[in-house]
Amino acid sequence: MKNKSYSITAEVEIPQRGTSGVLATQGGRFGGWGLLVLDGKPVFVHALSNQAKHKYRIASPEALTPGKHTIRFEFVYDGGGIGKGGMGTLLVDGKQVAQGRIERTIQARFSLDETFDVGADTGTPVIEDYADKMPFKFAGTLSKLVISLGANDLTPQKRGELDHLQRHFSLRVQ
Repeated sequence: MKNKSYSITAEVEIPQRGTSGVLATQGGRFGGWGLLVLDGKPVFVHALSNQAKHKYRIASPEALTPGKHTIRFEFVYDGGGIGKGGMGTLLVDGKQVAQGRIERTIQARFSLDETFDVGADTGTPVIEDYADKMPFKFAGTLSKLVISLGANDLTPQKRGELDHLQRHFSLRVQ
């Protein structure tokens, strides 16, 4: 999901009482992303580091109504090198509910000790909003999660730089 466009699609069912929780997350407080439901509202977060100026949030202003919904986050990478930014769009049932710019993204590795989680967060939180609720299990029904990756948009020079990093630091980026 690094240095390319991607989308994350979650098929959920929201109970009558509403819900919160993690749909999917990779990495954590010191670098990562999460697709969440916070106070009933779908949110995508991207943390380049643990500094507030490097945390990006794209959130719906409206809570999800009870019933089945499809939550989708689409990220369109700017290209032209590693760790560049892009535009993120959050959709609910095919309708855009929020859009925002992510100025910088993770270049090569989310974390050495964090995991990819679905339905809960077993590492550190990507944002502090749910730190006291860990593992912040999704309280609705998550029936399907699909991540689709776009093409790698690196110039030959930038691809060479990334290959060099991979050889010397045991990084795996495709």
